[in-house]
Amino acid sequence: MFSITYKALTFVKKYTLEILIHSLSELDDAMPVLADALGSRRKIALYGNLGAGKTTLVQAFCRWLGVEDTPTSPTFSLINEYGYRDTDGKLALVHHLDLYRLKNEQEAFDIGIEEVLYDPWYCFIEWPQVVEAMLPEETVKIQLDILSETARRLLIL
Repeated sequence: MFSITYKALTFVKKYTLEILIHSLSELDDAMPVLADALGSRRKIALYGNLGAGKTTLVQAFCRWLGVEDTPTSPTFSLINEYGYRDTDGKLALVHHLDLYRLKNEQEAFDIGIEEVLYDPWYCFIEWPQVVEAMLPEETVKIQLDILSETARRLLIL
């Protein structure tokens, strides 16, 4: 079973949520906890080394939302979009960005990042460092750390 820890970060006067995932099979079970931590916030910046599980996390969250397509890494497309039905049965979207190959903010503007950062839909951003100055203030930052071949730590700020 995954574990959850709340920690105070006194130097920034914020709290962080730590979710320890011991195996891939626990990831889906942790999605309601992640959704609760997000609250009404819809922009999520994902940090972590290659292989940390950023795309895998997006896939699990999309499954939890009810997305029927299987999300794939947008490494080459840069932006993928997935549809699902919200609690009212209306069409809603998830944007999934991979900015690893972008060199600067101008390239982000060129792919239309402002449209997805300021719309009402979920937006998961892998490798967000190049656009950090552009991120909305309420953006949730999630650090994914590799603990072992199967275990990951999610720090939600």
